[in-house]
Amino acid sequence: MIDWDDAFDNSSYVPGSDTLPARWAAEAAAFRDQTGELDIPYGDAPRNRMDLFRPDGACKGLVVFIHGGYWHKLDKSYWSHLARGPLSQGWAMAIPSYTLAPEARLTVIAQEITEAVNAAAGQVAGPVRLIGHSAGGHLVSRLACADSAVTTRLDRVLSVSGIHDLRPLLHTQMNAVLGLDAAEAEAESPALHKPRQGVQAHFWVGALERPELIRQTRLIAEAWQAPNSYEPEQDHFSVIEGLGRPQAPLLRVLLEG
Repeated sequence: MIDWDDAFDNSSYVPGSDTLPARWAAEAAAFRDQTGELDIPYGDAPRNRMDLFRPDGACKGLVVFIHGGYWHKLDKSYWSHLARGPLSQGWAMAIPSYTLAPEARLTVIAQEITEAVNAAAGQVAGPVRLIGHSAGGHLVSRLACADSAVTTRLDRVLSVSGIHDLRPLLHTQMNAVLGLDAAEAEAESPALHKPRQGVQAHFWVGALERPELIRQTRLIAEAWQAPNSYEPEQDHFSVIEGLGRPQAPLLRVLLEG
């Protein structure tokens, strides 16, 4: 019998993970002190706000980063420093917050992210590319589904350590917060949808991550016939740091072409 709580327990398997949020917050705050348009509203809910960072000179397009935290933790303020990578390559980057569970169901969160991306696209011309981590990986994959109402300028999605079949979460203690039922878990699972035509999807995971996260990545890559990458020596938290590094493979896959 599978212990699904253990299968999705990323933190316990990464030494020192309890210190990471404070480090992320400090690095992000230092970066925001230098640049950024902060707290741009995209909806009516208190957390419907995004930060937008623009490069110097001409802008090639827009990256939107969707944060993780299992849909019930964290916000945009932890990730500002990751904009260094896209900015270095001439791309703007938006980072939205969104209403967290249990205040919002996952269906509502996905709708809010759609609104955030469309609002950000109204601020920056050019192609739109999405990258999401963990729960954010689920959300960007959801926006890459055929039934998505996201902007037609979306041309690439990079899902990092995403959860693409939500049905196992029904058997976790975390579902007391998420409030998923069988119908919503199926409806909001990207791996059970068809991909949107014209959007390049790529799935990425750290080679040191929990087996379930690796399985989830392989599952949707096979279902969508899309490329997937296993980054050596990276765990669930370190794997997203490549977004902020100008020469990182993760950033190249997101922005190349």
